[in-house]
Amino acid sequence: MSMELELPFRPDNQLTEVMRLRVQSLQQRGQKRQEGERLLLPNEAVYRLDFSKQSLRFSRWTVCLAQAGRVTITATSQLWTPDLTNLMTRQLLEPAGVFWRAPGDASDAPVQCYEADAYEFGERIAELAKVRKVMYFLFAFAEGCSPETVDCSITFTVDS
Repeated sequence: MSMELELPFRPDNQLTEVMRLRVQSLQQRGQKRQEGERLLLPNEAVYRLDFSKQSLRFSRWTVCLAQAGRVTITATSQLWTPDLTNLMTRQLLEPAGVFWRAPGDASDAPVQCYEADAYEFGERIAELAKVRKVMYFLFAFAEGCSPETVDCSITFTVDS
């Protein structure tokens, strides 16, 4: 018998702030980022998924956008220790999940996405959940989206 498990993406405000301070520190000192380092952009925030179970199969995304806009979700392969390591570009996983609501879409219209990429992305998260208790993601907000207008979760089937 299998059951469904819906996991919400939660903002990691502390980690987002640490990454913003890194950018600010480099700017203040007039230094450049390390080769391959990925700095947090102003429209990005760090989110996390906490896995209560490890044996998961991807089922579906639930993305709600309160208004027109676009959110791109990129997973990181890093087990984050931001006080010790910087995020490197090579630690960003492909594909990213891109979800959007076009201007003029009805408020009850489903959020659009690149379905094949979103499905592959979900399967990849399920694979990584087998060896992780937590995963980190970069959410990039564009075209009117902001953390306040996006609600996102991922649903898995749990084999018992």
